[in-house]
Amino acid sequence: MDCDILISGGGIAGLTAASAFGRAGFSVLIVDPAPPVTSRDAEGADLRTTAFLQPARDFLDRAGLWARLADHATPLQVMRIADISQDPPVIREFDAIDISDAPFGWNLPNWLLRREMSAALEELPNVDYRPGTATTSLFTRTREARVSLSDGSQVKTRLVIAADGRGSPMREAAGIGVHTMRFGQKALAFAVTHKRPHDNVSTEIHREGGPFTLVPLPDHEGKPSSAIVWMCDAAEADRLAALDTDAFETEMNVRSGGLYGTLSLASRRPTWPIVTQAAERLTSERLALVAEAAHVMPPIGAQGLNMSLKDLSALLELAEARPNELGDSKMLESYARARMPDIRLRLSGIAALNRASQQGLPLLQAARAKGLGLLHDAAPVRRALMELGLGARSR
Repeated sequence: MDCDILISGGGIAGLTAASAFGRAGFSVLIVDPAPPVTSRDAEGADLRTTAFLQPARDFLDRAGLWARLADHATPLQVMRIADISQDPPVIREFDAIDISDAPFGWNLPNWLLRREMSAALEELPNVDYRPGTATTSLFTRTREARVSLSDGSQVKTRLVIAADGRGSPMREAAGIGVHTMRFGQKALAFAVTHKRPHDNVSTEIHREGGPFTLVPLPDHEGKPSSAIVWMCDAAEADRLAALDTDAFETEMNVRSGGLYGTLSLASRRPTWPIVTQAAERLTSERLALVAEAAHVMPPIGAQGLNMSLKDLSALLELAEARPNELGDSKMLESYARARMPDIRLRLSGIAALNRASQQGLPLLQAARAKGLGLLHDAAPVRRALMELGLGARSR
């Protein structure tokens, strides 16, 4: 056997998996067709950010990564939701102090995560990281998987972890289908500076078309800074992306409702398609799907990558509990049973929230605003929602 685990995909989930399983003592090979882009201003840099909620932070610590990331992270102490479709706007704040001594989570830029996680793998002698190498085919037997790589080699392994994205080559090689829901939306992802400090508050602003979310970042060039994900209809997103900077900033400031004062663009503004996608099953012979190979959802409520780390946590617990059975059918069946109910629940919930956010009809907007007030103002409901969002409750 060439290695215990082959990880297909070197994104944030794949890099985290390599560190976690490597530190647990397994021999790991991780491959990805493209080298990681690890500079904010480099072509192809992922300018999105990831908010790691408390359980995800704990898993990163277990994987030996949090010590490298903590100094770069911005705490998310308060989650603010504002519905500006009403006059006056309906604004409610959910403070982590109601349920925890720690913040809800910590926000980090994706390009920086790739930089730090890639560097962390260099410290692990049992992890072989090969950026620029892709998986090309998968052949499995009861006792092993054989994976062909783009460099012409073939690897024998006990377990293949597919962390290779929504178009996962390993998922397709295993013949696992997906169910996809399209919303006719895209998201613009970019960074801004603003006059008012964010005070470690993450703000989700609702009107029609989709949420406009500001997530705290460290100061940029001496000014308060936030990452923004602006979801809207696809045609509108394309129009906004094509505007010159001055025109874009004008529309961006209108959409923000002035909650942070004047916003100034501080990065490029790439667009991303918004879909919900779920794999028909999470496993095949000697194969486990994780992260976007298993599930894709709109960027609402910081659920996407946090769900991915739940996948990895469940898989790692099973691997450590019975290392001699790594990748066998019983282990993979246990993984699917552990993760599928939570995945289905959260996918359906986020899809419903996104549909509600898209609504532009006045009566539906009014109902949404009233619902926000009711959910916040009933203390037991507010607490339960915050715990569910953190992953402390699964149902």
